[in-house]
Amino acid sequence: MCGRFNVIDSPGLQQLLQDLGIDLQLPARPNIAPTEAVGLVRTSAQGTQLDSARWWLTPSWAPAVDQKYSMFNARSETLANSRAFRIPFKRQRGIVPMSSFIEWRNEKGSKQPWMITNEQQALAVAALWDVWDREGSPLLSCTLVTTAAAPEFEPWHQRMPVVLDGDEAERWLDNSIAIESEDAIFRSELKTRWRLQAVSRSMSNARNKNPSMMEGLGEVVELRPDGVSSA
Repeated sequence: MCGRFNVIDSPGLQQLLQDLGIDLQLPARPNIAPTEAVGLVRTSAQGTQLDSARWWLTPSWAPAVDQKYSMFNARSETLANSRAFRIPFKRQRGIVPMSSFIEWRNEKGSKQPWMITNEQQALAVAALWDVWDREGSPLLSCTLVTTAAAPEFEPWHQRMPVVLDGDEAERWLDNSIAIESEDAIFRSELKTRWRLQAVSRSMSNARNKNPSMMEGLGEVVELRPDGVSSA
């Protein structure tokens, strides 16, 4: 699951955008929550572009824009068969760049938010998008793709966002390439080192947008692709 993330202005995120063919910067924003606007990288006849999209997928065939069903995440196992996801999975794939995401872990009877990032503080997270237009005002929306958590990450959550490396990002954005739900892109393993650190519980309130909430509390936990974790 991925239900909250952060964007900071960092060299790593700027480099990620350049690698994706985007010569623009994302504004720094902490504690981004579902239904808010997010930066979405996608391809069109004009090339790769960065658009603003609502983070909660509204399928083109939906009768209305609502939150009746949870549509901010899409399980990779369901992409090929889900009515909401199967067409976007074939030809409307995108990437949501972020600096870090947040997961909550039960600690001593309460939920503690943890901030997760990599060494570059730049994550290219797989997304699907669609356009809903019933009133002459098209709405671009998206959902983040998740997969089963790598064993190292399971103490924090059973799911994790699909973070793409360079070659995977290029394939994912090329809608002429068929990708199956069993593709290695969705494998349940870490592709790079992840750094995890507890942050303020104020992060639990989506209305809180103070950047100070991203300041780490306590030790840093490092998860490595080889399965070794260290503090």
